[in-house]
Amino acid sequence: MNRIRIHGVVSGRVQGVSYRYSMKREAHRLGVAGWVRNLPDGRVEFEAEGERSAVEALVAWAGEGPAYARVDRVLTSDRQVQGDQEFVTRS
Repeated sequence: MNRIRIHGVVSGRVQGVSYRYSMKREAHRLGVAGWVRNLPDGRVEFEAEGERSAVEALVAWAGEGPAYARVDRVLTSDRQVQGDQEFVTRS
């Protein structure tokens, strides 16, 4: 099993456009665990864990986002696998 975990920060118009809800839905579709939350400065932060190909697909999705989002940048870094089993929205 090739399980990885990625931390990401998304900047652009990503709050108030259902970004978190849409990411959670996409993570569930891909079988990725982790979390997503809004940051006070208008960015969105997430961690995603799962099979490499699924996590990479979610990061690629993060660069597009939902229909009304405008993603300017997605910065990612590797994290230690934690064994998360679901993808949740944090406040």
